[in-house]
Amino acid sequence: MTSPPRLKHLGRALLLAASSLILSACVETGGEPMDTVKQVDLERFMGDWYVVANIPTFVEKGAYNAVESYALNPDGTIATTFTFNKDAFDGAQKVYHPKGFVLDTSTNAHWGMQFIWPIKADYRIVYLDPDYQLTVIGRAKRDYVWVMARQPAFSDAELQRMRDFIASIGYDATKLERVPQQTERAPTKPEG
Repeated sequence: MTSPPRLKHLGRALLLAASSLILSACVETGGEPMDTVKQVDLERFMGDWYVVANIPTFVEKGAYNAVESYALNPDGTIATTFTFNKDAFDGAQKVYHPKGFVLDTSTNAHWGMQFIWPIKADYRIVYLDPDYQLTVIGRAKRDYVWVMARQPAFSDAELQRMRDFIASIGYDATKLERVPQQTERAPTKPEG
C-alpha cells in the first residue's frame, strides 16, 4: 500500500526539519571567531583527560566521573572514548565512541568530533598548559565548553581561573558546572 503524496511530502519535511535541528546543534554556524592554541603535539595530547568542569550537552547532564580518552589512529584520526556514570558515582556507566578529525593540521588545535555520520561537531583546543596537564575545549558558538585535566582533583582556585578564562573568550561563565570526580579511581583506557 502506498502513502498518499501529501503524507510522503509531510514525512520528508519532518525528516528535513529534524536533520536541520541536528545540524544546527552540532555544526558551527557562526559567531565571533575563536582562537585556538598555536600548536598541539597530538602524541602528547593523547591519553586520558578527566572532565572536571563543563557547560554540558544534554547527554552530559548528571555526569559523574567523566573521562575523555584519546588515541591517535594510523590514518591521523583520533579514536575517542567518553565514559561517565549517570547521576551518581555508582550510577550506570555510559560509554560513547566519537571519532576526532584534525581540521587544521597547521596547529592540530581545531578538530571535528563525529558522533554520528556525517556530522562533525566543532571542537577547538582553546587553552593548553605547557605541561599538557590542563586543557579547555571550546566551540565557536560558545554554547558548550569542557575543562579537562590529567588528574581528577581540581581546586576551587583552579576552577575560578578557568571560569575567568572562558568568560574572557565570550562564554557565559555562570553556566560552567563542576563535574563530580572520585579521586581514587583509575580512568578508562581508550580502545584500539
